[in-house]
Amino acid sequence: MSGLGATAGPVLVCGEVRTCLLPNRDAVDEPAAVQLLRLRADERVRVSRHPNRHAVSPDVLAGVDCRLPTATGVRSRAVGTVTAHAALTEGRVLQSTAYFCAPASGPDRRRPWSYYLVRPGWLVPVGPLPETSVAEGFLAAVRPGELDVGSIAESLLARISRQHRLLDHDIPLTTADTSLRWTAAAAAEGHEASLLFTKVDDNLRTVALRLPRGTAPTAAAGLCEDLALHDWLLTTVANKLDGLRVGSEDDRAVLRVLRPLVDHLLHLWMPRARVDRSVHTAWQELERSPGYSRQWHTLTQRIRDQLALHAIALRNEVPTSH
Repeated sequence: MSGLGATAGPVLVCGEVRTCLLPNRDAVDEPAAVQLLRLRADERVRVSRHPNRHAVSPDVLAGVDCRLPTATGVRSRAVGTVTAHAALTEGRVLQSTAYFCAPASGPDRRRPWSYYLVRPGWLVPVGPLPETSVAEGFLAAVRPGELDVGSIAESLLARISRQHRLLDHDIPLTTADTSLRWTAAAAAEGHEASLLFTKVDDNLRTVALRLPRGTAPTAAAGLCEDLALHDWLLTTVANKLDGLRVGSEDDRAVLRVLRPLVDHLLHLWMPRARVDRSVHTAWQELERSPGYSRQWHTLTQRIRDQLALHAIALRNEVPTSH
């Protein structure tokens, strides 16, 4: 597949990432992760162990024939397939991603399905693609009758979560699911990658990317999965600490909040571990402002300080023997 902005490549790539805690008491081991993510019998689950354990399902395709969302309201129909896959990090955090590539224009009338099936992961517009309007409309609220890529990602997440034979649904801490909706287009000649990140509400974020010409769509999707994972981690830990009653006399209640964070989440922070080098500079936007890693390290230090203080308090409660 040609990259963004290339002669035979897409002018726009759009997708959505859903992120949640795997509904299980403990992190699953590698064989269980492979079973959970075996979405197709003809392709293997990809597993890597360094720098942490990460498993990715084979791609599955969803056929689409509908209107594309547009900011201006202009009608734009597209036909083709949306690519979707799921990933599991350290057997603990589950993500599903659905995305598509769009060319600058397509045939003036709808073609037979065979025309689209040989272009997996592409949505081909009927006529010219209003690129800017689609990119802006995709990041806005989904309207009835328009393409909803998030529902495809959510369906895949639910499909995996329903595997009761492998999952006990006894989660060690309550967390909120998050969605990251993204678009990627080619940056102007000579410009570096850039990123516009918006926190729409407690659960939805949007990202508008400008990436170097020729960037592979898979690299854009991988970048957004990494952003979504670390945004979810930061949001989850910050929310838990926001409700923590510092100075509470009930030390055991505080420890019940802090210990699951240490056991299940703190070791997962590893930004850009699997992000293609061509898009590393986009991550740096979040490091400069608002400073994701700086905020994360502040939160983790606060957790360690609280654990140390409460451990001392509990130890002082233990009567000494004479």
